Amino acid sequence: MKFLVFTILFLFSSVLLQAQNSVSFSIQEESGEVLVGANVVIKGSSIGTISNAVGLAYFQGLQDGKYVFVISFVGFEEKEHVLTFPKDDNKTIVIALQEGEEIEEIVISTTRSSRTIETIPTRIEAITGEELGEKAAMNSSNLGMLLRETTGVQMQQTSLSSGNLNLKIQGLDGRYTQILRDGFPLYGGFAGGLSIMQIPPLDLKQVELIKGSNSTLYGGGAIAGIVNLVSIVPEDDPELSFMINQTSALGTTGNIFYAQKYGKFGVSVYGSAYNQVEYNPDNDGFSNIPKTRSYTLNPRVFFYLDSDTELNFGLSTTLDHRVGGDMEVLKGNSDSDHVFSEENNSERYSTQFSLIKKTDNFTLNLRNSLSSFHRELLIPNYTFEGNQLASFSEVQFSSVTNKSSDWQFGANHYYEEFTETRIQTNVKRDYSYNTIGAFVQNTSDLNANFTIESGFRADYDFTYGSFFLPRLSLLYKVNEQLSTRIGGALGYKLPTMFTEDAERLYFRNIVPLNRDEINAETSTGANFDVNYKTVLFDKLSFSINQLFYLTELDKALVLRQNGGLDEFYYENADGVILSSGFETNLKFTYNNYKLFINYAFVNTMLKYDNINNQKPLTPKNNAGLVLMYDEEEKWSIGYELYYTGWQYDELYDRKSDYWMMGFMVMRHFENVSIFINFENFTNTTQTNFEPLVLPPFNKPTFSSIWVPSDGFVFNAGFKWNFFGK
Repeated sequence: MKFLVFTILFLFSSVLLQAQNSVSFSIQEESGEVLVGANVVIKGSSIGTISNAVGLAYFQGLQDGKYVFVISFVGFEEKEHVLTFPKDDNKTIVIALQEGEEIEEIVISTTRSSRTIETIPTRIEAITGEELGEKAAMNSSNLGMLLRETTGVQMQQTSLSSGNLNLKIQGLDGRYTQILRDGFPLYGGFAGGLSIMQIPPLDLKQVELIKGSNSTLYGGGAIAGIVNLVSIVPEDDPELSFMINQTSALGTTGNIFYAQKYGKFGVSVYGSAYNQVEYNPDNDGFSNIPKTRSYTLNPRVFFYLDSDTELNFGLSTTLDHRVGGDMEVLKGNSDSDHVFSEENNSERYSTQFSLIKKTDNFTLNLRNSLSSFHRELLIPNYTFEGNQLASFSEVQFSSVTNKSSDWQFGANHYYEEFTETRIQTNVKRDYSYNTIGAFVQNTSDLNANFTIESGFRADYDFTYGSFFLPRLSLLYKVNEQLSTRIGGALGYKLPTMFTEDAERLYFRNIVPLNRDEINAETSTGANFDVNYKTVLFDKLSFSINQLFYLTELDKALVLRQNGGLDEFYYENADGVILSSGFETNLKFTYNNYKLFINYAFVNTMLKYDNINNQKPLTPKNNAGLVLMYDEEEKWSIGYELYYTGWQYDELYDRKSDYWMMGFMVMRHFENVSIFINFENFTNTTQTNFEPLVLPPFNKPTFSSIWVPSDGFVFNAGFKWNFFGK
């Protein structure tokens, strides 16, 4: 009997073993370079794997029958391969993937070359595709959410009543970051006020960030970095999308975008409307989110004169009205105990013109932008009002001498003029800057492993003189898994009174800059990073980017108080601001799951006035964790956890650390996506630690904001793609 049982079990197991098949795939580019982390999935099932460090993907335990394997990799055309078992058992199948259209999405326009993000010596971070769409769903009214969750970037709220945000990169104030729209500098000087709050994200193709000094191509202002907002351009297939977003904080946003190419003519139109009711979640009698009405309209037209020549023209308009403060005043119930409000009315207009001539060997780009920004700020018994006009003109020539080297040559002119409407003061704080510059940059592949990028800019400002800005970056690709970058550059910033400190004072009682005594701010910066990617356990894709940076800011503009008088003035610091630190970014991918872990150590030291201490409102330690589940054309589900370490306020009182969590679900259908997002569902807010408003409330004092003031907010909405992607 025992012999019979063992015989049956042996025969049964032999049949099972004979039905178990295996196969391996060698995933390569057409050139023969292996692809690490390529996805291989059995069509119609959830069974899949990814290629390992040598480009191999394994399947075992396959039953007899016919299978369709789907092989995909970002930037390459998807391919299907049919196998039949046991006929194809134990084979190694070589799959050569072709580069597809998707690779164009990671071409970086900030460098003005046709190179992709992996082949540029300059370290660049790009927010594209699904990530950009998910962040737009979380906050479709402005860019604050998108930028705040980027490693090493801090969004510092400077006003409770206006909600204005200050973008800090690697611990340096927002005025040291140059924000560009398709390469046009539209958000500098006075026009930087409220800028982050007035840029909706729905018409963006990607957002590119360069951290550290990078003034070669774009001139002064890029000491902390560059943020370039790249717009969607028309394609042959039409794109029409509509989004509605409603928040629990009583904010409503509507966005519409249309783009299409009609032969030799193309058009894109973006419109946005945002309405926010005054919101006071902590019931302290003052609004934490101001009452706001904001409208944006951005039409662009494109003329394709021939196969090599394109002309485009755009007009951007933003009208914004926001008022915050005492809730009784906002409701129209003013009396002697309820008098404070802050009202901001702004109008922003700009034009962008570009003529592009492209051939196989060169690109010629002529472009110009004109912008006007008007802002009126009103608080009880005080009004500040002014207008900024700015013009940017440039001619740029790009040449490809061979496949391994390209050149950028250019010259530009920048004009900025601020005129204050003197209502309650006779002090003239107007200014105008007139700057001309020329630049050259070369990117060359020295061999298969080394790529060098070098550049030089010379600027002459008619007020502050000459600036010479060399720059050098080097990319070394050890192999397909490991690469390093190192770079350094100089930068400068022309001084204006429009700083974060002045914004907190409503620009009141600030005397004009003394041009004979104030110098331009200058900087020296360097960074080094290491990139490594591999596959763990034949199924888990892993990558790490480790960045180290150092920026020394000299002649920093510092706001002083004139003795015991209620008067303020600027002077250059007698020392430097030294910002150093590192950023760590980890990414794990397993099938449809992605885990992102980041940490930033920001050590920004004020080394003037014998301070030698960490810059106020700049936490040294920041960390984040994001877990995403993405099932193509079905689900996007994300969980976020963020940690902000302790920091000092302006009086060098130490403030507590804190945690925040978020959760988002998006369901994709054929043409419609619906979403719900729970932001800060732990309800971490500054009033958990200290009051935001100090009495007397008819003449309030506002605490510096170091924790989000709006608390837990959830939003829900939908995006409807009538056609297109």
